[in-house]
Amino acid sequence: MFTGIIEGFGTIVGIGSAGQGKRFVIESDFHLDGTKVGDSIAVSGACLTAVMIQGRRFEVDVAPETISRTTFQKAVVGERVNLERALRLSDRLDGHLVSGHIDGTGIIQHKSPIGNAIIVSIRVTESLSRYMIPKGSVAVDGISLTINEVHHDGFEVSIIPHTAGLTTIGFKKSASMVNIETDMIGKYVERFISREPDQGRKQKPAKETVIDMEFLQKSGFIT
Repeated sequence: MFTGIIEGFGTIVGIGSAGQGKRFVIESDFHLDGTKVGDSIAVSGACLTAVMIQGRRFEVDVAPETISRTTFQKAVVGERVNLERALRLSDRLDGHLVSGHIDGTGIIQHKSPIGNAIIVSIRVTESLSRYMIPKGSVAVDGISLTINEVHHDGFEVSIIPHTAGLTTIGFKKSASMVNIETDMIGKYVERFISREPDQGRKQKPAKETVIDMEFLQKSGFIT
């Protein structure tokens, strides 16, 4: 489990084959003291397991499923990535609960400076935007961000100078691909509401549930 508060940058210094997947060698910009083989590290938002650690360098295996769902399908040596080690139970939760399981990718459409912030517009499929709400949370390349606006085919976030300086979103340009993880709470709520009856139990066929504002009010989620 992660928070979406990026610890620092890393650089992909090697890419090798690992069966049908890949093995990345990553050089961290910061010390990895206390990190051991088997620990989880979020690499641009994707939860990966360290299989080798030597100084600031570590290796991770990337499964075919992860490659197909993330920007790693286009990863190259020299690429800069965001790094975050797993959350400790004693830590402050400064961002939001991030699992590191990427739902899909988005494309940066444009970046517009407004005051001291940068408004970033990201195009995503409706299968991702359905789990987003204004002022809700989303992880973009592992960065915990607050959503300003949501449309059926995209959303906007506001980036402050601190975030721009410490993460890859500060230098990514229009047309760049980014990893997207939507808020897990919305996905769980939808699953519980729409799930089918347990196999083997004699129950009446479940009626199709439509999640709309009226339903949320009746169910006590909003007032």
